[in-house]
Formats: sequence, C-alpha cells, structure tokens
Amino acid sequence: MAPSFMASNPAMKEIHADLKRRMDKAVADFQHHLVGLRTGRATAALLENVRVDYYGTPTPLNQVAQVSAPEPNMILVAPWDASLVKEIEKALRAPEHGFNPQSDGKQVRVPIPPMTEERRREVVKQLNKALEDHRTALRNVRRDGNESLKKLAKDKKVSEDDEKRAQDEVQTMLNDEIRRMEDLAKKKEAEIMQV
Repeated sequence: MAPSFMASNPAMKEIHADLKRRMDKAVADFQHHLVGLRTGRATAALLENVRVDYYGTPTPLNQVAQVSAPEPNMILVAPWDASLVKEIEKALRAPEHGFNPQSDGKQVRVPIPPMTEERRREVVKQLNKALEDHRTALRNVRRDGNESLKKLAKDKKVSEDDEKRAQDEVQTMLNDEIRRMEDLAKKKEAEIMQV
C-alpha cells in the first residue's frame, strides 16, 4: 500500500489519524456484533450479551460464570457462586435471548436447537441490517473528514489540489473498510445458512 498523503501532510495528519481510528472502531464494532449472531452451532459467544443481576448490578454472564460449549448443540454455564444459578436461568429465559436453560442446581445447560430455514433467513436479515448501519456510520465518518478538509482549504492551510487529493484518499479509506465489512458479512452469512 502506498504511503498516505494525508498522514505525511502536517496540516492533515490529525484528521487522518482521527478518521482511521473512527473507521477502525466502526469495523471492530461490526465484528463484535457478528460474534453475537447465532449460527447453527453452540458457541460461548452466543451468551456474550447476556447480563445477570449480580447483587443488583447487571453483570456480563462471563464475569460471574465459566461459559463453554462442550457439544455442538449445548452451552454449559458453571457459575462461580452457586447462588446465582436462578438469576442466570432468569436472564437466559428473557425474551431478547429466548433460550430454554435447564439447571441441576450447580450449573446451567443451554440447549441450542437447530435453526429452521425461516430463522436462518431472519438472522441473515439482522446481519444485513447491521452491515448497512455500520456502512452508514462509516459514511458519516467520511462526511466529517471531508468537512474538516474543506475547513482547512477555506482557512488557506492547504491548497484546493491537496484538499481534493485528501478527499480521494478518504474515499479510498471508506471503500477499503466497507469491503472489509462486506467480506466479514459474507463469511458469517455462509456460516448461518450452512445446515
């Protein structure tokens, strides 16, 4: 990859760093979102967004229990404190999670039923909506960057040619990040649709 024009220009260096950081953050957020999307297999990541009422504080499940997937269709939750079993069951049964946990008083088993074709299509729709939301976030970052560049040109800190060149670089950065997210989405969609 060619060295960045903006990163080598002192007037634009800070704008470039901010754009890069914000775009990377949007892509990382999209990757984090993908982890929580359900595929046909049981993984500990499916329970990443589950919060348990731990002495009045909503706490991530993985901070109060060991979460593992010993079988392709079962997640095992072993709480550090056995008194939390009921709270963990309650959190897993919440409508937004929709799991049907079973407990033996010491640990909680969460069976993961195979997904129907309809459910797979629904999850793919969620995936595509998240992808579009994150594309929009990236476009907003581009807009902010271009406005900052216009302000630099207006204040005569950079020439119009440099502004145009920098805007082209911002567009290239945007295209690269969107392509990266689309590749991640394609892989995840193939994983979801796999029976």
